[in-house]
Amino acid sequence: MVSSILAKKYSGHKMKRSGLWVLLCCFLSLNCSQVREEDDSRPNIIFILTDDQRFDALGYAGNGLVHTPEMDRLAETGTYFKNAMVSTPICAASRASLLTGLYERTHRYTFQTGDIRGTYMETSYPRLLREAGYHTGFYGKYGVKYTGLHTQFDSYESYDRNGDFDDRRGYFFKTLGKDTVHLTRYTGQKALDFIEDASSTTPFCLSLSFSAPHAHDPAKDQYFWQPETDILLQDTLVPGPNLGEDHFFAEQPDFVKSGFNRLRWTWRYDTPEKYQHSVKGYYRMISGIDLEIAKIRALLKKRDMHQNTVIVIMGDNGYFLGERQMAGKWLLYDNSLRVPLIIYDPRAKVHRTVEDMVLNIDVPSTILDLAGLEPPKSWHGESLKPIVHGEKKGWDRDTVLLEHIWEFEHIPPSEGVRTKDWKYFRYVNDKSVEELYHLKTDPKEVNNLASDENYQAVLVKLRQKSDALIARYSDGHSAGPTGLGTTIAQGGGADRDVAFHWQLPPLVASQSAYQILVATSEEKLGNNIGDLWDSGRVEEPWSPDIEHKGLELKRGNTYFWKARIFDEENRLSAYSDSHLLKME
Repeated sequence: MVSSILAKKYSGHKMKRSGLWVLLCCFLSLNCSQVREEDDSRPNIIFILTDDQRFDALGYAGNGLVHTPEMDRLAETGTYFKNAMVSTPICAASRASLLTGLYERTHRYTFQTGDIRGTYMETSYPRLLREAGYHTGFYGKYGVKYTGLHTQFDSYESYDRNGDFDDRRGYFFKTLGKDTVHLTRYTGQKALDFIEDASSTTPFCLSLSFSAPHAHDPAKDQYFWQPETDILLQDTLVPGPNLGEDHFFAEQPDFVKSGFNRLRWTWRYDTPEKYQHSVKGYYRMISGIDLEIAKIRALLKKRDMHQNTVIVIMGDNGYFLGERQMAGKWLLYDNSLRVPLIIYDPRAKVHRTVEDMVLNIDVPSTILDLAGLEPPKSWHGESLKPIVHGEKKGWDRDTVLLEHIWEFEHIPPSEGVRTKDWKYFRYVNDKSVEELYHLKTDPKEVNNLASDENYQAVLVKLRQKSDALIARYSDGHSAGPTGLGTTIAQGGGADRDVAFHWQLPPLVASQSAYQILVATSEEKLGNNIGDLWDSGRVEEPWSPDIEHKGLELKRGNTYFWKARIFDEENRLSAYSDSHLLKME
């Protein structure tokens, strides 16, 4: 590096003094270790991921209830992304996107699937950094099924809350020496040990994933925090949630009202006592993470690493704190989509608050860019480094895809788009249920304009944009079945005389389950409504002929049907194209 710079500087110039020539020769003859040291002036990177920390659970965001002085200092002196979001509001899929730089529509990893595809993990950000000479480490909740952590990290330990316990031991089961400590303290200490052992000449990337402030679901009390934060909010009455009145819940579709969002509300918020305990516990657990960040920063300063260490802090998804009488995340309201995102780069020198929409899929591109690496062209995000370093004020990102496509009976899947001023989404299993919000005038998303005649042009435009982005980010692994056909028994005409068959998508090795929809109209089928038959998920590895088991199919009528399959790793495909069924 040095030799090339000097050669360029002095090319074309006559050396008139022998002393200058000797000096140049000395530079050109730098040994390899000196060159490596110059190369390794790349910054250290610490990526801190919190679990269920929503966008306003931060003092710097104006929240007077949560105590986060260290995060606030990083936001005050670094770059604070006010409108950061996750593309998928659930931890498994969001974490897969953070590792791979891909939308869920592409990687198709979520709960109840097998391992994430190895081809996507070959270009994960920690693996690329490690291959480029970074010393990589990970501690905490990895949250993605993958057996190749040794290919990503030089030092690692993956752990989460202990589900074997239905009490505080879910968080208090790890030990430091002879002491049993909270998981947050344990993760913080692992970070301190990693930094203490880090070389001063080899850059490192340390990824920390705190389990807090996630509730410990099996436990009656839900939230458990460190003794150090117990004093916080003791004499405070936390105000009730926004949109907490009955009618906000009543306006939800029945499949939302009967789902996990409501069930977990009964665990955490359905009495004043539960609400006070849960919200205070949630904030106290975030404050516990803040204490560990302060220790990490103090050690960086002690080791004289603070001027060359970038710190990135983000939540893996947002969270409902009783709004609409719901808990959890999963739905495409801003409560569960928006997260804190802070990038503190001590080399940037200038604080910025950024209004532009940024996503979790931007973070891995940013990390690679900070390390001087080019993000893979297959990735979907963009680097935020030019914004952090003041090279650009923002970008003209017009629309982002939002999705939660885990097919699970207790959480309705949904998909849509968000622009600066608008939010549109629909529910996958009944696409006629749509919601449209003008965020500029309705930031709390309470006035659904989807059925308002004055906004039909906006609705159609955003619906089409959703379709376009879904198609754009669906790769060959997402394709639906092909070669659809039916067999109609001679002399029949009743429902059980019809059988359906198809071919597997080209990139699918085998099928573990299927779903068939049969509808009276193409419009209903397009909205994924099988008004004559919705088979639901049927566990069957091979399907040469599937008998119709829905309402009667009558002679002389034309119907419409389609199918989708779950592959050998339980990854869900798209639906096939619509197919005609003529009952002649």
